[in-house]
Amino acid sequence: MTKTIHVHVGTPEDMGRRFVDAWKRAERGEAVDEANVTFRNLETLLATLTPKRLHLLRHVRHHQVRSIRALAGELRRDYKNVHRDVDALVKLGMLSRTEDGVVAPYAEVEARFVL
Repeated sequence: MTKTIHVHVGTPEDMGRRFVDAWKRAERGEAVDEANVTFRNLETLLATLTPKRLHLLRHVRHHQVRSIRALAGELRRDYKNVHRDVDALVKLGMLSRTEDGVVAPYAEVEARFVL
């Protein structure tokens, strides 16, 4: 099964509704294994998931990355900027840092927003 992280634009109330829905499904005995990230507005989403960060995310998904320094070299980008981008994506749950390096646990990022 392909692991997907769902990206939303919405309010804290929208986040709460998704949480309550998942809770109720779990109480009914349904398997609940989903990941969601919610941004307050489209501008914040676009400022956070920049083209360089999405490129970085794709690269990590398809390559073994031992360190941020190695990743910066592979991407031909400044170490400090790559480190900042990795930290931001880790905080969102879109990347993980392990003993073996940096990994992207999701194969798909599904973004949905209403205009």
